[in-house]
Amino acid sequence: MTRFLRLPLALAPLLLAGPALLVGPALAQTAVKLEGRCEKLVIAGQDVTATCKGTLMNTVSRSRTSFDFSADGRALSFSGNGAQQERTEETDPLQPINLVIPSETTKDGVTQGPLVAVGSCAFSTPAPGKTAITCEANAAKGTYAGTFVTDTKAPPGAPAP
Repeated sequence: MTRFLRLPLALAPLLLAGPALLVGPALAQTAVKLEGRCEKLVIAGQDVTATCKGTLMNTVSRSRTSFDFSADGRALSFSGNGAQQERTEETDPLQPINLVIPSETTKDGVTQGPLVAVGSCAFSTPAPGKTAITCEANAAKGTYAGTFVTDTKAPPGAPAP
């Protein structure tokens, strides 16, 4: 019985300092640039796949995760609460999406219009060494979709598998 009492007492300082400890990680931001092939990009129902770029940004800031597709003069971000990530199968995580942010470069600068949306981004392995990110969402201004396939590569200097 004494052993069970020691653990909560040992954790008490951490629990009291909890909010202070969460400030660092909660404000952390991570961005990963993926290279590969954009197979589909639809912004407000308009197919812009022909001009879609071969890079995808995955950004995590606070509790939000976003997947940012880009095309000539346009971009589309799918964003959701990272803590709500689910699994559809053993290998396919699913990120619920509740916001899309289409943007367009004009002569006056970049215009963005965040929209409340309902959708998801799924991650799969269509073939060995490849990863697919497929996002779909519906919002007031139409349908938004993006599919990106990348080769999974080890970082430079990493040992071979």
